[in-house]
Amino acid sequence: MKIIAFLLFLCCIAVQGMSQTKLSRVKMGKNDTIKTYMTELDGELVPWIVGQDVNIVDVRIFASEDDRRAYNRLKYNVYKVIPYARIAGDKYRQLQRDLATTSDKGKQKEMVKNCEKQVKELFNREVKNLTISQGEILIKLIDRETGTTSYELAKQLKGGFHAFMFQSVARIFGHNLKETYDPEQERDIEAILRQAGYYANRY
Repeated sequence: MKIIAFLLFLCCIAVQGMSQTKLSRVKMGKNDTIKTYMTELDGELVPWIVGQDVNIVDVRIFASEDDRRAYNRLKYNVYKVIPYARIAGDKYRQLQRDLATTSDKGKQKEMVKNCEKQVKELFNREVKNLTISQGEILIKLIDRETGTTSYELAKQLKGGFHAFMFQSVARIFGHNLKETYDPEQERDIEAILRQAGYYANRY
């Protein structure tokens, strides 16, 4: 009798397990309310899972050691000015949003003045210590970041006369504030930026 009772107990467990299995197919789970796209693969529904982009970069082979050193120097200079370009872009976009909140010329002028003061406090010493090469890269990256040349930024914020004066001074130090950024012409810089995970906010 004990054996029969034990077998009946096992049967009850098996039946209970089967019933739970059947119910589990229709029972809503805690995550069943999440909607996702699915695709059919070999008769099964497979959810789409969107992951982060993966950049596949080939190993670069240089023609000479001089080319390698030149590239590493460019990489160092780009990394040096990336933070300045990013903050300049953020400040410019914030200023544009602030200016759009009022049509009062006096308030707008005050906003521009405050923005200029903040930028000077952040970068006055650092930007002055940039090399000519680093300054040239920064000018290009500001255009990449904002979609506007440094000359146009100066013209918009300070007026045509000030933009002309800034351009004149920049020319003395070998810079051109009207210089634009072309990813096709600046392939090395673009490759360095993307390897660093730097993407302009305007894109």
